[in-house]
Amino acid sequence: MPFDDVRRSGPGRGAHERAINLPPALLWLIVINLAVHLLRQTLSESVDQELVTQLGLVPANYTSEPGGPWWSLLLAPITYQFLHGGWVHLGVNMITLAAFGAPVERLLGVRRFVLFYLSAGVVAGFIHVLFYPDSVDPVIGASGAVSGVFGGVLMALWQAGRMPSLLPVAAIWIALNVFFGIFGGTPGSGGEPVAWTAHIGGFVYGLIALRFFVPAALRVPSRPPPDGTG
Repeated sequence: MPFDDVRRSGPGRGAHERAINLPPALLWLIVINLAVHLLRQTLSESVDQELVTQLGLVPANYTSEPGGPWWSLLLAPITYQFLHGGWVHLGVNMITLAAFGAPVERLLGVRRFVLFYLSAGVVAGFIHVLFYPDSVDPVIGASGAVSGVFGGVLMALWQAGRMPSLLPVAAIWIALNVFFGIFGGTPGSGGEPVAWTAHIGGFVYGLIALRFFVPAALRVPSRPPPDGTG
């Protein structure tokens, strides 16, 4: 990928690289998600459920009388992204984040990537609120933010001329989310309803918003024209 061309020079090139060669923000996001889930394993079921209720994103808290303290309303759009329904749910999200996040972080840089990732999760969460305003079930998981990263990497590929068209991939991905959202059955869902509107919202946000996070020096005015055109 031209936006992920990391070159290392010197006679010892590759000799002392990390075993897990992920960029720093991506690595820390994965570590924090793992640490949060490990910490939750030490809590009693009642305490853990209360934590999910207060720090998960509950749509009805934003559309009717809040069911929790004011700080929960402020923190939940961020904190819900670091809570997961189980090890499989966590693992799928983190593996997907590792697969798609590295080139996006290398394009944006650490700070811009973190802002892009978290903002995708926030937008995804409130898209879910928009479609299910009366729901009292807390939404948890990084899927919305990860979907934003996936949208971002597709846009970067398209901008770099490595993808002829975004439409087929985007259409298939959206169709799969609608299908699994209606019928369930995604990995780690345990048969529970999937916040498919949040996934699609994060994905569309990633497609649209990536350009606003790319450093000015790396921006291109438009997609490169096909070979042989002026």
